[in-house]
Amino acid sequence: SPSSSSASNRRRQARREIESVRKLQSQGVHHITLTGAGRQASIDFWEGVLGMPFVFEQPNLDNPAESHLYFDPGDGRLITVFTNEDRAGDPGRTPTEPGCVHHIAFSLSQATFAQAVERLDERGIRHSGVKDRGFMDSIYFEDPLGLLIELASYRFEPPPGCSHADVLLEAHELRVARGDHHIDREHLADAIEALVARTQRSLSADRSAQDPYSDG
Repeated sequence: SPSSSSASNRRRQARREIESVRKLQSQGVHHITLTGAGRQASIDFWEGVLGMPFVFEQPNLDNPAESHLYFDPGDGRLITVFTNEDRAGDPGRTPTEPGCVHHIAFSLSQATFAQAVERLDERGIRHSGVKDRGFMDSIYFEDPLGLLIELASYRFEPPPGCSHADVLLEAHELRVARGDHHIDREHLADAIEALVARTQRSLSADRSAQDPYSDG
C-alpha cells in the first residue's frame, strides 16, 4: 500500500542519514573550566591546597570583567577558573541535577594518598574518609565553593604500552564473565596478566603458570 511504501522509504532514508554521520574523535580532556569567585581564593585552593602550579593568566576573552586562571593538575592538561572580584563565593553544595557536574576526581600517588586524611584533618576540612572503590581508593571533600572534589589513587600500574583504561576494560570483561558485583583486586591482577600475555613477546612456547617447587 502507499502508506507502507512511504514508511519503508522513510526508514531507508533514516538509515542512510545515520550511516552518513561521522564521529568527532576525542583524544583526551583538553581542559575543564570552572566559575570561581575571587582571584586569590582560587589560587589558594587549586595551588595552595591541591598543589597545582599556576601556569598562566589572561582576561576571559568572552567577558572582559573576568580573569581566566590556568592550573596544571599534574598531567600537563589544564584546570581553568573564571574569577571576578565582585563575585561572592557560596560554600553550599553545587547543583547535581541532570547536566550538572557531580564531582571532579584528581589522581594521587599511593604515597600522597596515604597522607591525605591527616593533611585534610590538619586544615579542618571535612571529608568522607577513605572509600574502597575496588580498583582505586578515594576520599571526597568540598572546595570552598561547594564543588565536590575526589582524591583518587589507583591500586595498580598498567603494563608497559597499556593504559589504566586498558586494564579496566579487561578487568570489566573478567568481572562480567565471573558474575561478580564490581571490579576488585583479583580482576585487576588477572587483567594485567592477560594483557602482558597478549602484548609482550616471549621465547617460551608455553607461558601458562608453572610450579618450579614440585618434585616432578
